[in-house]
Amino acid sequence: MRKMEGLPASQITKSSIKDKEEHIRICSERDVESTRSTGFENFYLVNNPLPEINFEDIDISCEFLGKKILAPFIISPMTGGFEGAKRINRNLAMAAQELGVAMAVGSQRLALEDDTLADSYQVREVAPDIPLLANLGAVYLNYGYGLDECEEAVAMIDADALVLYLNPMQKAFQGGRVLNFRGLQQKIAYICQHLSVPVIVKEVGFGLSPGASVLLRDAGVKMLDIAGAGGTSWVKITRFLKGESSGEEHNYFDDWGIPTAEALVSVRRAVGDLPIIASGGVRNGLDVAKALALGADYVGMALPLLFPALSSEKEVKKKINDVMVELKKAMFCCGISSVSGLRKGEVIRVRGKRAVVE
Repeated sequence: MRKMEGLPASQITKSSIKDKEEHIRICSERDVESTRSTGFENFYLVNNPLPEINFEDIDISCEFLGKKILAPFIISPMTGGFEGAKRINRNLAMAAQELGVAMAVGSQRLALEDDTLADSYQVREVAPDIPLLANLGAVYLNYGYGLDECEEAVAMIDADALVLYLNPMQKAFQGGRVLNFRGLQQKIAYICQHLSVPVIVKEVGFGLSPGASVLLRDAGVKMLDIAGAGGTSWVKITRFLKGESSGEEHNYFDDWGIPTAEALVSVRRAVGDLPIIASGGVRNGLDVAKALALGADYVGMALPLLFPALSSEKEVKKKINDVMVELKKAMFCCGISSVSGLRKGEVIRVRGKRAVVE
């Protein structure tokens, strides 16, 4: 068992495994969504009553990390590190393989500390062809993790890229001693320079800012996941995890964060052509269409897929299929037959004016 710098190994694993199980229970039983909206409601797509296209000709396929995927869709990180997570991740992965979309696993820290937990993340056997993303918290680069641990996470699941996630607000609410985010840009840059696969950096649901995005781009990060506010709130999950004594009287941060739509537009302006994943409160195909029109290259979804994943691969596949059909309906009624056409930003408006997406 690995001992993280500054933290006793016994404390890390026993409490964290239980927390992972509780996260799933809380997400399936409680209202864990932010009180802040995503901001997508402030935009609308322009209806084209003469689309001049055949619905059957709409093509939403694209490439992700050099692999062709059948839609610009990513199953965002959810879970891992306990027995029940294995079934969830396999259901997600089997659906991703059948549909041809990308998938990220949950944080692999527990499996790096205890290799008996690795199989809860390992899905290559059922998803040999999909782009698969490994996942670690960036802050642990300040607590003894480095290139070796990042490579180990990638090798554990035969990943195509590594996601390093940023979660200062979540850590502040969790308490404890993992609160040192100083100097992370330099350490992320080192990982970007030396890791065997590309590095993606994401927030966890409070939104990437333009300033942070520029620092990450300059560090060599190959893709950003803005993960804006309006979806799952790790403040609420953490409050619920601590019990009702940390509940409603500590709810002032429930609306913390940059709404997804605002984060997307501002980060796109800041980082130019750097690929962006839009996630955070994406709940249907219309949200996906708006995100793409506002400048996203790909769109991620997590919570709406958790409930199907607790059931079966078939239910996950049905949910994703429904979202993709909704995306095609939106494109059809805009007169757009390809994802690249939707990304031109010419079919979306805000408050009656053209949305400026640069």
